[in-house]
Amino acid sequence: MIVIRPYEEFDFEQIQALNEAEGWSQLVRHHDLTKQAWRQSNVAYVVESEGLVIAYLRGLTDTTVSLYVCELLIAASHRRLGIGEQLLSHVHALYPETRLEMLASASSHTYYEKLNFRPFYGYRKTIHE
Repeated sequence: MIVIRPYEEFDFEQIQALNEAEGWSQLVRHHDLTKQAWRQSNVAYVVESEGLVIAYLRGLTDTTVSLYVCELLIAASHRRLGIGEQLLSHVHALYPETRLEMLASASSHTYYEKLNFRPFYGYRKTIHE
């Protein structure tokens, strides 16, 4: 059985373990900044199974127009079980008037298209670029 619940600070180490397993080294390397981002996000949920965090979603919303998903990650061992869809639906139901927006990698775009997301064009830049 899985439980979707709000993020608690004690979840952070398990989240970082998921990030490391996924190869999201930037989030792991910038441990303190990543932890601060979780503290400051107004959309932060984990999926727990048997006491372990197996998935998470971190995002930001203005609660009325936009809900932006910053990160969505499901442990490799728990993929293809509908957990990502459940987590997205859960969070979107909290803010049903918002449009749900996210970036996707080239390898994940088919998953989101299957869930009826439509692609949009955007840009990204860090201050050091």
